[in-house]
Amino acid sequence: MSTAVNLTFLGGLGQIGRNCAALEIDGQVLLIDCGQMFGDETTPGVDTILPDFSYLRERGRRVIGCIATHGHEDHIGGLPYLLRELSFPVFGTAFTLALVRHKLTEAGVLANSSLVEVADNERRQIGPFDCEFLPVTHSTPSGFMTVVRTPQGVILHSGDLKIDPRPVDQRLTNLGRVEAISRDEGIRLLLADSTNADQPGETRSETQIGAVLRGIFEMAEGRRITVASFASHVHRMQQVADTAVDHGRVVVPLGLSMVRNIKLARDLGLFNIPDANIADAETLADLDPAQTCVVCTGSQGEFRSALWQMVNGENRFLKLTEDDLVVFSSHPIPGNEAAVARLRNGLARIGADVIHSGLLEVHTSGHAKQGELTVFHRAANPEWFVPVHGEHAHLVAHAKLARELGMPTDRALVCLDGDSLVLDDHGIARGEPVPANEIYVDGTVGGVDGDVLRQRRLLGSDGFVAIVATIDLSDRRVVEGPTVTSRGWATDRDRADLHEAVAAAVRSGLVLALGDPDATSESVERVVRRSAGSTVSERTRRRPMIVPLVTFV
Repeated sequence: MSTAVNLTFLGGLGQIGRNCAALEIDGQVLLIDCGQMFGDETTPGVDTILPDFSYLRERGRRVIGCIATHGHEDHIGGLPYLLRELSFPVFGTAFTLALVRHKLTEAGVLANSSLVEVADNERRQIGPFDCEFLPVTHSTPSGFMTVVRTPQGVILHSGDLKIDPRPVDQRLTNLGRVEAISRDEGIRLLLADSTNADQPGETRSETQIGAVLRGIFEMAEGRRITVASFASHVHRMQQVADTAVDHGRVVVPLGLSMVRNIKLARDLGLFNIPDANIADAETLADLDPAQTCVVCTGSQGEFRSALWQMVNGENRFLKLTEDDLVVFSSHPIPGNEAAVARLRNGLARIGADVIHSGLLEVHTSGHAKQGELTVFHRAANPEWFVPVHGEHAHLVAHAKLARELGMPTDRALVCLDGDSLVLDDHGIARGEPVPANEIYVDGTVGGVDGDVLRQRRLLGSDGFVAIVATIDLSDRRVVEGPTVTSRGWATDRDRADLHEAVAAAVRSGLVLALGDPDATSESVERVVRRSAGSTVSERTRRRPMIVPLVTFV
């Protein structure tokens, strides 16, 4: 009887971000990715959101490594936090590891890891896991899918997948090897990217964006062009650079991550541009705007990004004017739409022209749609399938697609964060769930929890009302107060009358409460909260946070 294999999902299933899966054989754990997710308007003050590492902490030294499938933050951003507590090697391509090295160095945890470079189509033993790394196209260079040979057969993890027949770097998704493994060994379990599984057709090739960019450059002759995109999208930046060179322009990277990633890619031979056609931001004032192309961060409306600073007049290198043309070469990530709209409105106030994906096809996804996924499934022909990397609707759509392609219904399993599977001689069974909470980083890991976030949202929407009183519980009397203060609840015109109404209601409530011989500090505080809350609701129909500040003497 062969050894069972455990698979545990710690993030990335049910939402976009925090991708992290753990394979376990004989107690030894191999991670596939360790990502983060960024906060949004629903998580005020939160810097980043991590997977719940409880499962990994319990295993400690038995975590023998992490495969970083590519360099996006939702796949590597959690590593600096986990490596504060554990120590293990990280496996990835040269570009991915360059990004990981920078993050670990910044966090001061590089000594807790060794970075092990793997090449396309390389096969390597990691503890009990026999791994093979196959190239895959995506929206950042050098991503790969991972073939993991286990006592229970081959497990194939697609990584972030796109089947681009004409990639910018000519590095094709290795479907031929997938087909050969399926034919010769069989694929017991497939884990595949689901981000676009609910969209019919095929994702446009990245090289098609180049033709659109050329048209924009021709249209903008005589004007400075600024292209905002993801700093990790080196292939997009390569097409911008190629077009700029063809039109006699100098490319100027702006934004720390954009400058860093372009330098890393140039050093590794992944980004090519003549020295004469690239310049530092310090030279912008000396360059002819009509011969300049700025590439910058900020396409998602990120606060403090290079583009945001330009819109607010805070960038020390560049001041945008009505003569500028700004290209958003990306789609807004779900949740970022409002921030992107604010940024575009800011550009409109300046008078700059804006081109975005709603006007021209200046962006294409790095994830496969149904047409490509169909090709991938037919090449892999797995015995079992679990959709990964996506919101719940994406996972369900991907499982549905697999069933339509002939997979038995019970062999396409939809899992969510915290779910575990046991792969043994009899097939796949669901194991015991593990903790999969969202871990919020606000200055320190786990700095806030769900209750704190609910309070922040309440404060942000309706403000607070605080009631201050001093009570002598032994003499059953009010020593001082109650006095009322508030923020974000009432206008200056109404505040005094409302404060007095709340104070009067609390005063009456305290008289009744202190008349009870069994009154306790807890019961008195409840009366203060209830009396204030009722009056606030009756007078304003608003729901600010009620904060009793009662001192007992």
